[in-house]
Amino acid sequence: MTGSAALLTDRYELTMVDAALRDGTAHRESLFEAFARRLPDGRRYGVVAGTGRLLELIERFRFEDAELEWLAEHRVVRQETLDWLADYRFRGDVWGYREGEAYFPGSPLLTIQATFAEAVMLETVVLSTLNFDSSVASAAARMVSVALGRPIAEMGSRRTNERSAVAAARAAYIAGFDATSNLEAGRTWGIPTMGTAAHAFTLLHDTEEAAFRAQVAAFGPGTTLLIDTYDIATGVETAVRVAGTGLGAVRIDSGDLPSVAAAVRRQLDELGAVGTKITVTSDLDEFLIAALSGAPVDSYGVGTSVVTGSGSPAAGMVFKLVARKDDGGEWVSVAKSSTAKVSVGGRKNAARRLDSTRTAREEIVYVGDGPDGEAEFEADSTLRPLMVPLMRGGRADAAYTGHAGVAAARAHRAQVMQELPIEAFRLGRGEAVIPTTYR
Repeated sequence: MTGSAALLTDRYELTMVDAALRDGTAHRESLFEAFARRLPDGRRYGVVAGTGRLLELIERFRFEDAELEWLAEHRVVRQETLDWLADYRFRGDVWGYREGEAYFPGSPLLTIQATFAEAVMLETVVLSTLNFDSSVASAAARMVSVALGRPIAEMGSRRTNERSAVAAARAAYIAGFDATSNLEAGRTWGIPTMGTAAHAFTLLHDTEEAAFRAQVAAFGPGTTLLIDTYDIATGVETAVRVAGTGLGAVRIDSGDLPSVAAAVRRQLDELGAVGTKITVTSDLDEFLIAALSGAPVDSYGVGTSVVTGSGSPAAGMVFKLVARKDDGGEWVSVAKSSTAKVSVGGRKNAARRLDSTRTAREEIVYVGDGPDGEAEFEADSTLRPLMVPLMRGGRADAAYTGHAGVAAARAHRAQVMQELPIEAFRLGRGEAVIPTTYR
């Protein structure tokens, strides 16, 4: 996506800057932190996603003439503030967890250090990106874990808006999905794309056989034929007769999937199509995928459930000011103390404690000098640092953006999953699989 991201924000961010410029506090050096007070209900871990997208959005966060004219017309802020916005560029530093990392309650997922005015402007874009993408990735990771190595494709574009569809495909791929149906996600983020035909293609033709012959003529016998437009058993017989025993796969999109898949497998084998795979796509979520673990299913396609976070459409992250410099240039910790919304002030660093089997046992958050200060801990075989520099002077580290950033995040997530205790992958309701400790 191109163009300015400046108005993808909430009005109060601009009005805070307006007031702070008026009273002289706008340029105080400040530290904001994005974190989740809790995981979505019943989840045992979360997966960070959206970081690479966010870094690119921050670099494009500019107020061009069109945005400034609209703000002026609607008298959102004073002219002096409009002049300041016209020159706005984020020039601060960003640290955070790597994309694809597991996170837990209190994990300092992202810290932004800049002047108050520079940093507070980014609250909405930070949260809208991380909350949605991390929700999708966290749900997708659960689906991947119960798929037991069987491929999963993301196909939820028709169940969300056109922009979030691309972001969801990216997040699901980072979490271990193998492909997406969304072509823009393929172009923008380098994700493999897939797709053959819907029921409409079969209904277009006079007969199911004519539709299958047209598809095989176009794509070869290795294609995937959708066999449940009419009678499934007849569809299987027709598919093998048309494509031969080398038929690539059949897709089932309806019915009691465990029993239907078993019947289709028996029929394919009886017809000699022993190498033909079975993919299923009917309103799947992690629970249905787990229920299919014993069925002869070779791959899955997931739509609605993954793009809506499987019941948790937002990850619940918040963005809070946790430290600022006083008039003497010293850092002062600040924190909210509202009931049920307490935050922990201060500059932070974080590490994950591992046992002798390289299994995660504790999330440790060090309150002190922050990730760019003197290390509060020494990394070794038992402590893995979690925070990395993502932006310096307003410039994103290219290792975390674009196609390369997506590939790196996907690989990192796969490694991180190996560290989590086995209890993390239970689908039953539970608390965070490891505790978070502040030091």
